[in-house]
Amino acid sequence: MFTYLMAAVALAAADSVVVLDDVIENATDEHSYRQNSSLSSIQISSGYIATHASGSLMQTLEHIPGVQAMSIGSGQSRPAIRGLGFNRMVVTENGIKHEGQQWGDDHGLEIDQFGVDRIEVLKGPAALMCGSDAIGGAINLYSNNIPTEKLTGAVQFIGRTVNDQWGASAKIGGRTNRIFYRLHTTWIDYADSRVPTDSIQYYSYYIKLHNGKLRNTAGKERDASVMFGYLGDDFHTDLRVSDTYAKSGFFANAHGLEVRLSDTDYDSSARDIDLPYQWVNHFKAHSHTTLSADGISLNINAAFQRNVREEHSEPVSHGYMPMPANSLECRFSKNTITATAELRGVTAFSNEYILGISTEHQHNKRDGWGFIIPDFKSNTFGVYLYHKRHWGLIDLLFPQYDVLDRNIGIRFDHSAIDIERYNDWYPTPTTNGDSVYVQRSANIRRKFNSVTWSWGINIEGYSWDVKANIGKSFRMPIAKELCADGINYHIFRYEKGNRDLKAERSYQVDLSITSYSDRLEIKFEPYFNYFPNYIYLSPTADYAEGMQLYSYKQARVLRYGFEAEAEYSIIEAFTLKAVGEYLYAKQLSGDMKGYSLPFSTPWSVETSLSHGFSSAFVSVSTRFVGKQDRIVPPEKATDSYWTLNASAMKIWRTDKMSIELSAQANNLLNKRYYNHTSYYRLIDVPEAGRNFTVVLGVDF
Repeated sequence: MFTYLMAAVALAAADSVVVLDDVIENATDEHSYRQNSSLSSIQISSGYIATHASGSLMQTLEHIPGVQAMSIGSGQSRPAIRGLGFNRMVVTENGIKHEGQQWGDDHGLEIDQFGVDRIEVLKGPAALMCGSDAIGGAINLYSNNIPTEKLTGAVQFIGRTVNDQWGASAKIGGRTNRIFYRLHTTWIDYADSRVPTDSIQYYSYYIKLHNGKLRNTAGKERDASVMFGYLGDDFHTDLRVSDTYAKSGFFANAHGLEVRLSDTDYDSSARDIDLPYQWVNHFKAHSHTTLSADGISLNINAAFQRNVREEHSEPVSHGYMPMPANSLECRFSKNTITATAELRGVTAFSNEYILGISTEHQHNKRDGWGFIIPDFKSNTFGVYLYHKRHWGLIDLLFPQYDVLDRNIGIRFDHSAIDIERYNDWYPTPTTNGDSVYVQRSANIRRKFNSVTWSWGINIEGYSWDVKANIGKSFRMPIAKELCADGINYHIFRYEKGNRDLKAERSYQVDLSITSYSDRLEIKFEPYFNYFPNYIYLSPTADYAEGMQLYSYKQARVLRYGFEAEAEYSIIEAFTLKAVGEYLYAKQLSGDMKGYSLPFSTPWSVETSLSHGFSSAFVSVSTRFVGKQDRIVPPEKATDSYWTLNASAMKIWRTDKMSIELSAQANNLLNKRYYNHTSYYRLIDVPEAGRNFTVVLGVDF
C-alpha cells in the first residue's frame, strides 16, 4: 500500500486542519448558520453525532433538514440531499472525495461515524469546488482535529435494541511541542433487525418472519485510523491512514425467491451472516501540507484509496447461465489517486481569491459470475477560480448590515472514461443452432468537457440573514449508466445502459432567509432546479432473461422545493422547534413525461419540545411524513405515517475527565410504516420497530 501512496504524492488541496481544544461540545448547539457563503451551509458537531448516533452515519444525519438516508438494511444507508443521491452528491473526508462503489443501490458508505469530529452539509450546487457529481450538494466530513494537550483520549460504548447491537470506539492523541499524533478504532457487531410485522408479501408470496426479525441482516464493522503530523508557524504537514472493513448480510428474501428452495437455516442464529452477504474493505492514505505567508496560503494534498467489495450468494442458474461453481456473484476492486492544489490570498479592500486545480485517476476491475458493470478507467482534471468581495463601503452607508459579501466563481473540467469489452463466460444458443458468448459491453472511450459557474450574495443584518445563489453544475455519466447489461439480482430486474448518454447539466437557484430574535428564529430555504438532460433508469414493457427490462434514458426535469425551520424559546430552558421539507419533481419530456422521479421524497414535518438543565437535556419529538403518490410506474405509492421519538443527555465533569451519557428512543409506538426512499420497501419490508440507543462516552 505504501508504494501506491508514494505514487500519489503530488499537489493537492483541502481545507486546513482544524485545531480545537479538547472540550465537550454542547450537543444542542449542532448548527451554525451564519456562514460567509451564499450557499446554505449547516455545521454539525461531534456532540450531535454522539447524541443522535444511529445504525449508520447517514441515519444519524437524517434529522437535518434536506438530508435523507436511503435505507438498505439495519446497518447501512446511502446519503441524499434534497432527494438527489448516488452520484449526484459528493461525500468528502478531510477535503478528499470519498470513492467507493457509490453507484450501487445496496452499497453504504465505508466511513467510521464515530471517528468524525464535525460535519458540514452544503445544500445546492457544489460543483465549483467539488467538480462532477456535486449537483445536489456535498457532505464534508472532518476527522482532523489536532490535540492541544500532551495526552488526550476518549472511549465510547454503543448499544441498540432493534438489532442487539453493541460496540465500542476509542481514540487517543497527543501533542509535544510541534509534533502531534492521533489514533482511533471502532468495533461494532449487530444481529438481525426487528420490524413491527410477522410476515411480508413478495411477488404474491407471504413470507413469515421468525420473531419479527429480518433474517440474515446481521453484520459487523471494524475501523482503524492513525494520523501523525508537524505543526509549525507557517508550515503544517500530516499523514493520515485509515482502514474500514464491514461485512453484512442481505435480507435473504430480498435476493429473489430462490431462497425458498435453499437449505440454509436463516433462523438458526440471529448473529450469523449466511448467503447472500457482502463485505467491503476501504483503505485510504492521505497526505496534507499547508504553507502560509503574508496573507497567502497554499494547501496541497495527495490521497490514495483502494475499495474492494465482494457480494456472495447461493449459486443460481438464470437464463442460459449454468449453475456457477462458487458463491462469488461479483467483485469490484477500485483504486483511486487524487491530487488537488489550492492557493488562497486576500488583497486590498477585502478581496479574497482562490485558485485551485484537481486531478483524479480511477481504475475499477470486476470479477464473479454476475455482470452489472465492466472494467473501466477514468481520468478527470479541473481548474477553478473563486472570488469573494466584502463591501466595506456598503457597511458604512448602511450600518444595519453587519456583513455584505458577493462571491463568484468559474470552473472548467475535462474527463475521460475508458470502458473495456466484456463477453459472457458461458455460451448462449442462437436461432440458427450455433452458440455465442454474448457481448455485454464493447470497448468505449468517452470524453466530456464542461464549464460551470456560480454567483451568490450573502447579507447579514442585526436580526436577519439573506443568502442567494445561482449556478450551473454538471455530472459525467458513470460506467453503469453507459454500459450496464445484466440482471441486478438484489432488485430482481434487468438493467440496460446507454452508451450515447450526454453529460448531465443542472441549473439551480437557491435562497435562504433567516430571521432571529432573543426567543424566536425562523429560517426558510426555497430552491429551484432544472435539468435539460437528466439521466434516469426507466422501466419498459420488455423482458430480458425472464426479468423486466429497465433502460437508461435522458429527459428534461424540473425540481423545486423548500426547507423551513422555526425555533421558539417558550420560557427559560424550554424550546419548541419545528422543521419541515417539501420536494416536487416532474419529467418534462421522454417516455415518462408528466411523471415524477423514482424514489422522490415526500413532504415531512418534525416537531420537538426540549428542556435543558444542569449540563443535561431531554427532548420529545414527533415526525410526520406525507403520502407519496407522485410515482413512476411500476413504483407503488407510500402511505403517510408519524412516529414518536425521545432523547436525553447528561454530562458529568471533573478536573481531569468528563462522562457523557446519551439515550434516544425511536418509533416508541412500534408503528409499521414504509420509507419511500428505502430499498427494502420494494419487497414490502417496513422500517425498524421500537428502538432504544444508548451511548456512554468518557473523555480525558
